Amino acid sequence: MMKSLPITIDSVRKAYGSYVALDDVSLDIRGGELLTLLGPSGSGKTTLLMALAGFVRPDSGKLLLGDRDITRLAPNKRDIGIVFQNYALFPHMNVLANVEYPLALRKTPKAEARQRALDALARVKLEGLAERNIAALSGGQRQRVALARAIVFEPRVMLMDEPLSALDKNLRETMQYEIRRLHDDLGITTIYVTHDQREALIMSDRVAVMNSGRIQQIDTPQQIYDRPSTRFVAEFMGEANIVAPGSVRRIDGADASREALMIRAESFHLDAKLVGRDGVALDGVLRAKAFRGENWLLTLALDGGQEILVSIPAALASGCAELAPGRRLTAYAPAAKVHAMPGAKA
Repeated sequence: MMKSLPITIDSVRKAYGSYVALDDVSLDIRGGELLTLLGPSGSGKTTLLMALAGFVRPDSGKLLLGDRDITRLAPNKRDIGIVFQNYALFPHMNVLANVEYPLALRKTPKAEARQRALDALARVKLEGLAERNIAALSGGQRQRVALARAIVFEPRVMLMDEPLSALDKNLRETMQYEIRRLHDDLGITTIYVTHDQREALIMSDRVAVMNSGRIQQIDTPQQIYDRPSTRFVAEFMGEANIVAPGSVRRIDGADASREALMIRAESFHLDAKLVGRDGVALDGVLRAKAFRGENWLLTLALDGGQEILVSIPAALASGCAELAPGRRLTAYAPAAKVHAMPGAKA
């Protein structure tokens, strides 16, 4: 296992004219963790990754790898492996030559470079393809070659810029688990950029959600999803209902809250018995419904006028097909799935 290093991002700012790509970003990344930068296009996540790689120079702030300041260090001096969105493989070289390339730059003896490249290919399950032409590889195989090339020189940090975005859904899901396995095997500090919420939840030790050049929240995947700190994080991470306190009643009759509440669509049930007495209820009228295979998605207009989304698993939705718009319904949610959000407006 390679020795990992922590990363410190200290008050980093980067602007392009009047556009601020990174707005005073600070972040401590633990040695050996897989941290995902998650956010929509233009949120600053790729700019931050490229600053760590050395391809973007911050206007101010510092970047530390361990206790070494790398803010103005050349990219090839940073001991960082990078996997790009488009793989960036050399089409005129075969698989083995592509993987050996970082070692050639470091003037590693040829016999040692060949063996290390073969070992790296074995780690990504590409044994037997060393002599294959890049053009003859599938998308998933090209991604594995890019991974092998990034780890072959044993970097202390790995940066990954949306590496699975070009793959189809099934292969993408397979590669998510492969990248996580590789990370766990090698122990390299890894920073992974994606705009895919599910990918971030599956792969990460922690997730940093970004928007408009700032980090909105950093926490474990479960906390980010269940306990978002801002309305943006709540809505970006999934089907979130930010409900006015006046629209909610406790099942036992007490006031639910004086603050806006976040309840995810899949936290609701249409049967009070599935929630028990420790929960909340929302009354309204069915506006629309849609069958999505694994669930039914209902749009419910509450008595106060707000519309919410209610997702009912197919296994518990035997009567949803017969529900007609205009039908009066009550949606129930257990208290453990209700998150108070001070300052948020419904």
